Amino acid sequence: MLKTRLTELLGIEYPVQCGTMQWLSRPPLVAAVANAGGLACLPAGTFPTKDDLVEAINMTRDMTDKPFGVNVSLFPSLIPRPPKEIIETVIASGVKILETAGRNPEPYREIIAEGGLIHIHKCARVRDAVKVDQMGVDAVSIVGTECGGHPSMEGVTSLVLIPQAADAIRAPLIAGGGFSDGRTLVVALALGAEGVNMGTRFISTRECPAHHSFKERIVDSKATDTVLVMNSIGNPSRVMKNHWAEEVLEMEANGASLEELGPMITGKISKTGWVEGNLDEGLYASGQIVERISDIPSVSELMKKIVDEALAVKDKLNRIL
Repeated sequence: MLKTRLTELLGIEYPVQCGTMQWLSRPPLVAAVANAGGLACLPAGTFPTKDDLVEAINMTRDMTDKPFGVNVSLFPSLIPRPPKEIIETVIASGVKILETAGRNPEPYREIIAEGGLIHIHKCARVRDAVKVDQMGVDAVSIVGTECGGHPSMEGVTSLVLIPQAADAIRAPLIAGGGFSDGRTLVVALALGAEGVNMGTRFISTRECPAHHSFKERIVDSKATDTVLVMNSIGNPSRVMKNHWAEEVLEMEANGASLEELGPMITGKISKTGWVEGNLDEGLYASGQIVERISDIPSVSELMKKIVDEALAVKDKLNRIL
């Protein structure tokens, strides 16, 4: 019903990826998405040791026999061990899907290809999508400025960015930034993507380990309740608007250095906050799509709703066109 090049490549039922969320993409959420027919990845950077990552992979396998992946961030500050070592661990584990993000994956393309991994690379600019496509990655993920987390400095919206990228590359394209339901899935497919990446939408699911207060905050939020921070250091991040984010923006406006901003933007604070539900301390990635989220379903309920709505939109378009 919803077969694309992406579903065929990954062996999944629906062209929907749960965005890899640093402290939230734990085995229960990853397995739930896999069981519901989508793709999710474990974030390798949040597991301090090789054994910790292998344990998480095995835990996920205990909960699903469907495909899932591992994400390797190539940002130096987010890497607990050398990327090559992490990739070797993924290969040895038998996981077949690898998602990279953050920096140029070219130094690792050979080991990834030789290891038989399906390689998805996530980026935020068309020129980066073209570059990694020419390297031979199997799929490219790109995010517009609406996304929670890290868009590009260019500030291009998904509606413009996605068709540009789709026209420029050969590999299947995964579209992120502003997607939360069946209607927006159909939009992405119409723009030339082969699937969508939804992060914020999956935070407000029962299997996500975020504190319930965060899920309720998302349900109650509007698009204007998110802000872009860290523009001043060339690494913009869209986060939930709170006292902490406003203080970061004020520091940036006053010319704060990276060293001065460091204690405010570290992920260690948000790691605690996600679990304890402290909404005022730390930065919490959140996309503008919060305004379209009104419930906290199970992952399986959410996926069914997405698929049913997409098929209803298809039927409507068939009548119109």
